[in-house]
Amino acid sequence: MDLTEKAAETLIALHECEGIGWLTMNKLVKLEGFENAAEWRAGDWRDRGLTPRQAAAAAACLKPEAVEASRKARERAGISAVTIFDPRYPPLLRESVLPPWVLYYMGDLRLAAKTCVSVVGTRTATAYGRRVAEDWAAVWSSAGLAVVSGMARGIDAAAHVGALQGPGGTIAVLAGPLDTPYPPENRGLFRRIVERGLALSEMPLGVQLRRGLFGLRNRIIAGMSAATVIVEAGEGSGALITAAKAAEASREVYVVPGPVTSPRSIGALRLLGDGGRALVAPDDLFRDAHYARHRAGADSAPQPRQPLLTEERRVYDLLLDSPRSIDELLAASGMTFGLLHSVLLSLQIKRLITQQPGSVYTVL
Repeated sequence: MDLTEKAAETLIALHECEGIGWLTMNKLVKLEGFENAAEWRAGDWRDRGLTPRQAAAAAACLKPEAVEASRKARERAGISAVTIFDPRYPPLLRESVLPPWVLYYMGDLRLAAKTCVSVVGTRTATAYGRRVAEDWAAVWSSAGLAVVSGMARGIDAAAHVGALQGPGGTIAVLAGPLDTPYPPENRGLFRRIVERGLALSEMPLGVQLRRGLFGLRNRIIAGMSAATVIVEAGEGSGALITAAKAAEASREVYVVPGPVTSPRSIGALRLLGDGGRALVAPDDLFRDAHYARHRAGADSAPQPRQPLLTEERRVYDLLLDSPRSIDELLAASGMTFGLLHSVLLSLQIKRLITQQPGSVYTVL
């Protein structure tokens, strides 16, 4: 179905209309004359099966002044919208279960047309998990794949950071509106993604972030890619919901094995007995038919991170676990102040860490 610009605005307005959900939208877009729906009044909507409350809401949302106000609000925030009928809409997502009718975006929408791989995991990641997510994402991005994740703390953030190092880039899918990126501490990362990648959300401006929206986001992450990679996930982790959504959409689920003694790996490891496939090296992904043509790029991919000296690696690994003050680093590393100061300066020059207010250091 091809939509005129006017009909696309109608679809966006209905998507933003309270009380009109996915299934109702599915019926509406199939109605004869939908391209002229902006001219329908409340009675017309009732005649077409909407409840009186839905009909009144639809008529109000489609008033020209309401449509224009919504468009201008997006414009002021630097946010654009794309509908499911637009050829620029992510192709695999269109084929998934309950694909969003509308996606809001910031950044380069052309990334959505690339071959994608989703990488997700726990927010409370270990140094091992963060390193795997960042390094492997860098390899895949260097091979031209776009790495999709949810911009959460831990594994998601590490995957985005790694993917930004290569030409494939990264796509962040947010649970809430794009004008209020969450979590707050990742807003610097969000700005880098918007500048060099793509950020997406199903949620219009003004929607309040709530728990249920994360599950909706997870179906988008899973739906955009032929495969989802779980790096670390404890029992009950949201990453397991993404894995379930991927399986529901008949997509592959890969699991990076972790220690059986680690609570952060137990949920992921259980997936190996439930249809998940082990992934023990980043190149293993290219055995999958969906990614095979990217192998040549992977063979020549640069190392995702600059070589580190022993002392640099020790401090970097400490900061992978969590941001730390210089006093905490002194206690944890066992280094002298002079040596630690030298190491921190070297890591900053290599653009691997940054200093925040209060002499707190964190990885980039």
